[in-house]
Amino acid sequence: MQKLTYDLEVYTYQIDFAGHVNNSVYIHWMEIGRLKLLEAIGMPIHEVLKQGIAPVLVETNIVYKLPLYLGDRVQAQIWLSELRNASAIMQFRFYNGDRVLAAEGVQKGLFVDVKTMRPKRLSLGCIPVMQ
Repeated sequence: MQKLTYDLEVYTYQIDFAGHVNNSVYIHWMEIGRLKLLEAIGMPIHEVLKQGIAPVLVETNIVYKLPLYLGDRVQAQIWLSELRNASAIMQFRFYNGDRVLAAEGVQKGLFVDVKTMRPKRLSLGCIPVMQ
């Protein structure tokens, strides 16, 4: 799958006591990316939920390389590195305004039945590939 790129801004409320973007903000940015990815493959979250299916996270790992600061323009990338019937592994990269890698991360997620919260197998044929 190709990488989906999206732009982010750093706001004052995202800055921590050390003067840079708080680590928890990256998790929020990853959620934005996951929602954009679902939209890009024709599965917007509201449509997925109507089918009684919900994507849930089981693991998040982030490696911070450089701090990001107020005023920085951030470019993020997300792509699927693995897609199975009920699970996916998503990769992320975050770059500063000079296109230098600031952080990278990985999230593992499952599709679950909203009633039982048990993994829900999807037909991989119903998940279109991004062009």
